[in-house]
Amino acid sequence: MAAATTTAFEFPIRIYWEDTDAGGIVYNANYLKFFERARTEWLRSLGINQGALRAARGGIFVVSSASLRFLRPARLDDELIATAALEKAGSAMLQISQQVLRRQGADLQARQVCCEGSVRVAWVSASSFKPARIPVDIVQRLSP
Repeated sequence: MAAATTTAFEFPIRIYWEDTDAGGIVYNANYLKFFERARTEWLRSLGINQGALRAARGGIFVVSSASLRFLRPARLDDELIATAALEKAGSAMLQISQQVLRRQGADLQARQVCCEGSVRVAWVSASSFKPARIPVDIVQRLSP
């Protein structure tokens, strides 16, 4: 089992009209999309291409649970950062800590948390959707 990583992967997001609801704030379900993008790009940054994994290994990562907490709204034109950091890795699952942060002004380090959560993904057979062991080399790439 792998320990949690200390540094979160960061993925920039700009808010467009299509991301907002009738009240002009980011629609709650869109945070799951932002989390998904950050997780996918985090894996890609580690040399893990999910399409290639499916073709070569016959397995895929699927979300098995997600817990989100909404702390403050994001709005049209906001510059956000979606993060992903490994909390723990088991033989067939990953627990990933995620946040969506809003940049504050010109200081790129000043940020407010808009949404935070934890997402659990399982490794399953792409054909049967039965749980399977995550390939060892993949777990090694995820571990610090």
